[in-house]
Amino acid sequence: MKTKAYKNLNLFPLQRIKSKAVLPEILFITSYPPRECGIATYSQDLIFALNNKFKKSFKINICALENQNDNYLYQEAIHTVLETDNPNSYLDLAKKCNENANLAMVVIQHEFGLFRSNEGDFLLFLKTLKKPIVVAFHTVLPQPDLLLKEMILAIDLYATAFIVMTNTSAKIITEDYHIEPEKIVVIPHGTHLVEHINKNILKEKYQVAGKKIISTFGLLSSGKCIETSINALKTIIKKHPEVLFLVIGKTHPTVVKNEGEMYRTMLETKINDLGLSSHVKFINKYLPLPELLEYLQLTDIYLFTSKDRNQAVSGTFSYAISCGCPIISTPIPHAVEVLKNGTGIIIDFENPEQLAKKVIHLLNNEQLRQDISSNGIHKLAPTAWENSAIAHALLFQKVSRRTIKLHYKIPAINWNHFKNMTTDFGMIQFAKINQPDLNTGYTLDDNARALVAVCQHYKLTKDTSDLVLIHLYFNFIKFCLQPDGRFLNYVDTEKNFTLQNSENLEDANGRAIWALGNLIAISNLLPLDIVVQAKATIQSALSTALEIHSTRAMAFIIKGLYYSNMKNVTIENTMILKTLTDRLVQMYKHEADEEWKWFESYLTYGNSILPEALLCAYLVTNNPIYETVAKISFDFLLSKTFNQDSIKVISNQGWMHNKSKATLPKNGGEQPIDVAYTVMALSKFYDHYKEESYFEKLEIAFDWFLGQNHLHQIIYNPCTGGCYDGLEEKYINLNQGAESTVSYMMSRLTLEKYKKKKKSAKKNKFSLQKLSKNGQLSKPIVTDMK
Repeated sequence: MKTKAYKNLNLFPLQRIKSKAVLPEILFITSYPPRECGIATYSQDLIFALNNKFKKSFKINICALENQNDNYLYQEAIHTVLETDNPNSYLDLAKKCNENANLAMVVIQHEFGLFRSNEGDFLLFLKTLKKPIVVAFHTVLPQPDLLLKEMILAIDLYATAFIVMTNTSAKIITEDYHIEPEKIVVIPHGTHLVEHINKNILKEKYQVAGKKIISTFGLLSSGKCIETSINALKTIIKKHPEVLFLVIGKTHPTVVKNEGEMYRTMLETKINDLGLSSHVKFINKYLPLPELLEYLQLTDIYLFTSKDRNQAVSGTFSYAISCGCPIISTPIPHAVEVLKNGTGIIIDFENPEQLAKKVIHLLNNEQLRQDISSNGIHKLAPTAWENSAIAHALLFQKVSRRTIKLHYKIPAINWNHFKNMTTDFGMIQFAKINQPDLNTGYTLDDNARALVAVCQHYKLTKDTSDLVLIHLYFNFIKFCLQPDGRFLNYVDTEKNFTLQNSENLEDANGRAIWALGNLIAISNLLPLDIVVQAKATIQSALSTALEIHSTRAMAFIIKGLYYSNMKNVTIENTMILKTLTDRLVQMYKHEADEEWKWFESYLTYGNSILPEALLCAYLVTNNPIYETVAKISFDFLLSKTFNQDSIKVISNQGWMHNKSKATLPKNGGEQPIDVAYTVMALSKFYDHYKEESYFEKLEIAFDWFLGQNHLHQIIYNPCTGGCYDGLEEKYINLNQGAESTVSYMMSRLTLEKYKKKKKSAKKNKFSLQKLSKNGQLSKPIVTDMK
């Protein structure tokens, strides 16, 4: 093996320093940037997603594929290389892998061209390797000849599992190659989450304002058949002279090596001959990802004109759809599988007449373009790199026979979407994807919850910029308060109360009092004028509190009184709290039996707030019956919504009834608000009882947002900072409205409280140990903070 600087490291040491927690290692064998090829980019994106999604779960090492004459300057840590044209390199790598006791598995990104002329060495490597092997096939050819079939079957002898990227590929590999279906996992090509910036803003940025943009991108080669689009363009511009066709990407390095820029030159000649120079622009470079995603977002129609009938999958195709591009594609298997039910348009191979007709049809119909864009975004949402990382990690866990334990990484706090949903009047109710839908107006419910979240943050951080939002949401609550002490809930964009305010307002009234209590609880941090107004507002609202009989509204009022009681104790408010809590206790006594420990004969929405309210009441009054009912009912609820490693809150598709045959919650109909209330209640119970099981469940419940749910998909969008509106049986509702976004934020801030405590405890422990070492303490003090 030829020696290169980064190969001299002892990358697979036989002797390792003992550690309390040595993570299982996963070796990725793949091409890798700066090598310019689709698999290199794919692997970089996947590995980044895995490392960004999980913590303390595994350690990923990279083995880059090279030829002996290559000399890439890697920007990231490469642990070793495999010289694919060097037979000795295969055996050396296998030996090092086998000697590494911590190596849990080897993951190979496979494309036939990567091992061309050294297929026998590759198979010998697999045979020699004594580790579980996962092979990801980027190309699956149908109707193989005998040599190809034997090659794949030889790989099958040594592989533990195969990854393919489409259902079509899975069918081919089982039917044409006779691979056992149990060994095959379909994980679609990953896509990037984007914020979906306004097209016109991006067109201004890239100096194409006023143009209708048609685009395509990728490393240029004749297989992309760009001439089909150029031939169609002559017809298109007769109807739409404002069209500009962007051809994004440099020529494939292998093409440059073998034939230079012959193909690009041919295209440029054709463009000049057809008089299209002002309608075509080549962007002849390898764009950074953020710039590429912006070009795709400003695109009005994306063209995919590959002439490779057997191209299994295309990353460029996937990226375009996930960016909201209406797409017209030739019928490669990937496109045929994805572009169904209004997600795109299929045309024949090498048919410029048909392409021109479809482009003109789309340009003439803006609503159709919007519909295709929306359908495509929803169709490819499960393929986000975050979801791809989860799918891969679950496979790795299975292959490792669960020696890999998955731990989700907690995202940084991101207020972007929270603030984007907020006008100078309040928080907008709904969103279309991540764009606020102003027509839906405002609700007291959302603004009350928003005030709770900002109060949580201000209490934790003392960030004075929070005061702007505290003022805003508090003013909205005051706006909704009526002279009789009751609140209205629904307000339109003209600040008028709507006809929806005719019924079902008790819960909204309860939430408003809960929010006001949270505000008063941090009165020592607030300007005096807010404190005075908050106390006056809650007293006005409490004047009608005993007229409220909605179970959850009473619970919210109890919670609001508990928080306000921290800084504003009054006999009258304590009596209201006792009266409402006694009602809940009486409900519990009426409904509970040996098997059903609950306040009602069914479990519905917002269940966790009921036992939490009783625990709050106990903390104010020390009445033991409140504590007893709180703990029994909460533990009962947890038994119905948690299994060993996940939460499944009660579905809004069907409540859980006492003595019903249905003993488990249904899949789907799970709302972020119910998970948030569970997280907050678990926090309250953990703080009081210090039972580790409560904190463990709190973390499990929060992981629901991150992908630990029955679809194994993200509910929280780390790109926008928003939260999807619901988890259904087979899909995620991608709209990121106020309720879901605030619910995530309340959950995230609840968890942040413990992160800050843990950080503070570690700092104090270190300081005390340092004092002890210097002889200023007789012995170090050890904290038991989790």
